[in-house]
Amino acid sequence: MTKDESINPLNFKTAAVLLCAGSGSRMRGCVQDKVLYPVNGVPALAYSLRAFRRDDIADCLVVVVRDQAQRAQIAKLFSEEDLPPKRCFFVQGGNERQDSVCNALAALPAGIECVFIHDCARPLIQPAQLKQLKEAALRDGAAVLAHRVVDTIKRGDDPAALECRALEDLDRSTLWAMETPQVFRRDLIAASYAKIKAQNIRVTDDTAAVAAQGHRVTIVENPFPNPKITLPQDIELIEWLIKHNPAN
Repeated sequence: MTKDESINPLNFKTAAVLLCAGSGSRMRGCVQDKVLYPVNGVPALAYSLRAFRRDDIADCLVVVVRDQAQRAQIAKLFSEEDLPPKRCFFVQGGNERQDSVCNALAALPAGIECVFIHDCARPLIQPAQLKQLKEAALRDGAAVLAHRVVDTIKRGDDPAALECRALEDLDRSTLWAMETPQVFRRDLIAASYAKIKAQNIRVTDDTAAVAAQGHRVTIVENPFPNPKITLPQDIELIEWLIKHNPAN
């Protein structure tokens, strides 16, 4: 019996949902697929794969893809990274991020208890942070990697105007910038998304789904940069950060 044949999905307890289906419209056509774009010669997605594989953080990966062409490229990367096929599941992305997450949650193996949800355009996650997040989620139900807001933040009175606006100061000591991964007990995040779907609530991240149901979230403060590849100039910064990361 090969190592792959001995894997039983019913024994999986922790899953990592890897979001790869984003359109990347803000890349202005400079990058065809930002999760597969070579960052220091390595596809951006590979950094997340390696972080989750180290120390057996996740028993399986549920990858949300944009189309069959992307799925084929990611499957090839999995083979190159020596990932057992029975630990990898593919699902089709939806129209919105929350639709993609719902599709992934529906595809989880039956025994999953803890779910990471990660945007693979953030390649700088580290295994130590993943362990902290998992411990917090199993204890408290929901946890998120985040950093403190250091800029002065103001709220404008009219989202459509730029000139002569009234600006309200927000207390930055209470503000946190959300990152991924965001991690949850499976029963909590599944029930939360089912409820916001029934209530027709739109959210931009997963903590908002559980917060909409009145559940509190534990913040795991990230002392390290964890930027997302959003604009073309982000790639150069992320390449520099990876080269100078002592954990690599």
